[in-house]
Amino acid sequence: MSRRRDPGVGRAATVTSPLEGKVAIVTGAGRRVGRTIALALAGRGMRIAVHYNASRAGAEETVAMIAELGSTAVEFEANLADAEAAPPLIAGVIARFGRLDLVVNSAASMTRTPFGKISAGEWDGIMALNLRAPAFVAQAAVSPLAAQAGSIVNIGDHMGEEPWPGFLAHGVAKAAVVALTRHLAVAMAPHVRVNCVVPGTVLAPEGMGEASLDRIARSTPLQRLGSPNDVAGAVLYLAEAPFVTGEVIHVDGGRHVRR
Repeated sequence: MSRRRDPGVGRAATVTSPLEGKVAIVTGAGRRVGRTIALALAGRGMRIAVHYNASRAGAEETVAMIAELGSTAVEFEANLADAEAAPPLIAGVIARFGRLDLVVNSAASMTRTPFGKISAGEWDGIMALNLRAPAFVAQAAVSPLAAQAGSIVNIGDHMGEEPWPGFLAHGVAKAAVVALTRHLAVAMAPHVRVNCVVPGTVLAPEGMGEASLDRIARSTPLQRLGSPNDVAGAVLYLAEAPFVTGEVIHVDGGRHVRR
């Protein structure tokens, strides 16, 4: 049992967790939702591999924040849009920490690609990072995860189920992440669990104004927007749920059940 600061609550608390002392890699952990997930896992006593591509300064900040929580973190650079990047990334984590218990596939791009104006390069780039990367990270991590009866949590997006015409490629890729999760849950069983969290609007897309955010909040059954902490809470549950695999948890205020 250890006394740590819970990043979602902001006060000291005594927490006992089955994640204590284990190792997680969170991709895209240098900013936004990925950072919040990394901090929440560190708050459960996990040691964190903080992956980044372009956000080195952000990754260093995440590592420093985790140190303040009393846990250990190391940053790892990799361009996961490169199909060859996943194996050396996972090998580096194993070399540094000696084990791997959890993979959170959070790295993604959210590029505006209106139908009729999408280039082949834009399409391929989005699919490479948002869809192929989590598949190849899972493939690279299967052996060390199986050795620890570990798990994977993929991060989807409500745009995969609720079409936004301005983000067509992103939405298609994130819809496929849900299918990927279910396929991997079967392929990696019985030793590795694979689940997915599908957030709604928990952070505003870049360039979205207050009027648009208010409209989204009003059209959501709970009549409000979420926060990255809501997503992190779902990840924590799935990381600690030993009899759950192939599950998709919507953290969207009920948008997926709207009529």
